[in-house]
Amino acid sequence: MSETDATPPVLERRGARATIRLNRPRHLNRLQADDLDVLLQLFAAVEADSALRVLVLTGTGRAFSAGYDLNSVAERATSDVEQKSAGSAFEAVVNRLEDIGIPTICRLNGGVYGGSTDLALACDFRIGVDTCEMFMPAARLGLHYYKSGIARYVTRLGLDNAKRLFLTAEKIGATEMLRIGYLTSMVPAEALDEEVDRLVDILAGNAPIAMRGMKQTIHEIARGRLDEEAADRRARDSMRGEEIKEGIRAFAEKRPPKF
Repeated sequence: MSETDATPPVLERRGARATIRLNRPRHLNRLQADDLDVLLQLFAAVEADSALRVLVLTGTGRAFSAGYDLNSVAERATSDVEQKSAGSAFEAVVNRLEDIGIPTICRLNGGVYGGSTDLALACDFRIGVDTCEMFMPAARLGLHYYKSGIARYVTRLGLDNAKRLFLTAEKIGATEMLRIGYLTSMVPAEALDEEVDRLVDILAGNAPIAMRGMKQTIHEIARGRLDEEAADRRARDSMRGEEIKEGIRAFAEKRPPKF
């Protein structure tokens, strides 16, 4: 694909895998206001397709994403009308991605900057090339980041790492991203697709209803809002469901399960 072929995010389907690709490579896949609406539509399309078991989010070109368009941020900063929320539409997109029921993988093909660090963090797994880097520049811009994004940093990376990344606006490389838990795994560029495909195959082969329920419970625990009755009900239902019957049969027959 030519670097001049800039478009809103695009959705590709292949078997059980959906891939959403940010596609403005000349501008390091910087997200525009219109892109946010498109992403919400694509997320809804993925969830509506029961054949899809895994979502991969990635970028075109040499970076994953440079984050949200700073010109739009500047317009809001100088507007006489106060917005309802500091995060507004971008926050809604990131939170929607985190709440998608199927497992999500961020394929970090390059650098990840600004708000896109939170977009990647909203995915369940992040596989990055060993040359990628990240930074969160909010403190340099005079911006107090929206609260759900800060909470995601704290719950996923820990208090000290969240303070370091937000308050220093320090750029860190792939090795450090792996050490603090931002990356699930780090690979050379030539091995990126192989590693992503490996994880896709694992996730696509597991029980979708059980995974969806456990993902919801994990998120509720992380947010301090566990619905214990609902979590218990999902666990009890799984003991009588078709998935566990197939899982036990497959284990006894020494074959992969077919969910």
